[in-house]
Amino acid sequence: MGKTEKGRLLLLVYTVRSQKVRVISARNLSKYPIPEFANEAEEALFWQTHDSTDYVEWSKAMAKPVTFANLQPSLKSISLRLPEPMLARLKSLANERDVPYQSLIKMILADHLAHS
Repeated sequence: MGKTEKGRLLLLVYTVRSQKVRVISARNLSKYPIPEFANEAEEALFWQTHDSTDYVEWSKAMAKPVTFANLQPSLKSISLRLPEPMLARLKSLANERDVPYQSLIKMILADHLAHS
């Protein structure tokens, strides 16, 4: 979440792929502009005496629940030596598909294992 120069509160959902930022969603959450604060203590005092629902439309922030079902934690790091032409081809294919090349390697391996 962030605040514009005019005090509007925005919720921005994005991903970073190959050093590119891709916006997934941007929502205006402001009912009324949030005032400028001189410091964190002033902001804390403000929120102790004000209800955020007077300033933020939380229903818009939670309008679409998002599930990242395909995210899986890394279990083990490995070192893999590949011939340079093979690595160059993998990087080229990954760039065409807009995925990191390590992810492409995992996708290829998973697909191959699923069909063996």
